Amino acid sequence: MPGLNRVQLIGYLGKDPETRYIPSGKQVCAFSVAVSRRWKRADGEAKEATDWFNIEAWGRLGEICQQYLNKGSLVFLEGRLQMDRFESDGETRYFTKVVASQMQMLDRKPGEPDQPPEEVEE
Repeated sequence: MPGLNRVQLIGYLGKDPETRYIPSGKQVCAFSVAVSRRWKRADGEAKEATDWFNIEAWGRLGEICQQYLNKGSLVFLEGRLQMDRFESDGETRYFTKVVASQMQMLDRKPGEPDQPPEEVEE
């Protein structure tokens, strides 16, 4: 039976993207994205919370993220959840991230005309 692992996020970068190379020579761009959510409690009080997501973008998409995104950039991301597991001090630790397959920049520069956001698909 086929499965589905798809994530869509709109949020702001928490820091500038960082690119690194793995031993095979492939490059990966990593950054975090903050996504805020709002709701009202039963008593009517408005509440807000922010969730942070770790993002990886590989290959050409990673190059574009490194070149065009900075801390505070507003982006739409689509990708898949991936859970990595590693040993540290004899304990198994888990790290969840989003591996991006698509990115749209949603920011407009001041004075820039309205136009559709740039879309990059890997």
